[in-house]
Amino acid sequence: MLELYLNAIVSGLLLGGFYAAVTLGIAIAFGMLDVVNIAHPAFVILGSYVAYICNIKLGLDPVLVGLLALPVFYVLGQAIYQVSYLSFERRGSDSLRGLAFFFGLLFVTEVLLILVFGVDYRYVEAWYIGPTLRIGFIDLPWRMLVPCVLSILLFLLLQLFLSRTYTGRAIAAVSQDPTALRLLSIDPVRIKRIGFGLSIATAALAGAFLIIIQPVEPSVGREYIGRIFAICVLGGMGSLPGTLIGAMLLGVVESLTTTFFGPSWAPAVGFGFLLATLAFKPSGLLGR
Repeated sequence: MLELYLNAIVSGLLLGGFYAAVTLGIAIAFGMLDVVNIAHPAFVILGSYVAYICNIKLGLDPVLVGLLALPVFYVLGQAIYQVSYLSFERRGSDSLRGLAFFFGLLFVTEVLLILVFGVDYRYVEAWYIGPTLRIGFIDLPWRMLVPCVLSILLFLLLQLFLSRTYTGRAIAAVSQDPTALRLLSIDPVRIKRIGFGLSIATAALAGAFLIIIQPVEPSVGREYIGRIFAICVLGGMGSLPGTLIGAMLLGVVESLTTTFFGPSWAPAVGFGFLLATLAFKPSGLLGR
């Protein structure tokens, strides 16, 4: 019983590391920039397919592909925010129109992927996808361990960037007081464009992690829409450490529920945990 319990906790922590990577972009876009990017999972899946193509056609490691694709998706994110800004934000349009824009982007991306790749599940090959590292009676599947470790490293790097650099601090502050930024001769639109570029770039890297963990098809990203926003709120809006802790906690709760009660209970218990936490701490775990 103890062995089963400990393995469930470890599996939950590994799963939480992946959840953290998927949620990171939302923590930046939604938590810091006040941009409700419903299309975020579409860019995760797009990153998965980029990793798939380069792995199958060129034999490149999916993690390496995810890292190499970061600048491309960063530029793509900047372009998308610029379109959104010029079409809605600059004109003072209501937020529902901006939300509809990202909904449309989600479905257009999904349909394009279906037209190009079909609805068959796709997977990649790498040395760490099959084997399992065993420490005592604890099993650590490499396909979960590698994304988890890299996710934590990504969080540390971004936290250092946001807390130690001038641009990073501006990103963290832009939604709170854009007028104060203008008084410091900082263009809030430029800062938001940089932040949104980072959001989309991290989503693509999370997509490379996703296709390592499981086969993907174009609509699989829908499974994560509710979960990633829940983790963002649970951790505290705009708090990267809170997002990481929230993702780990949700991963452990889902893993324990799946192990002892069955997978069908995991989403309900996970969101129940979210509601219970917010009832006692409405601002989230590390929210202000």
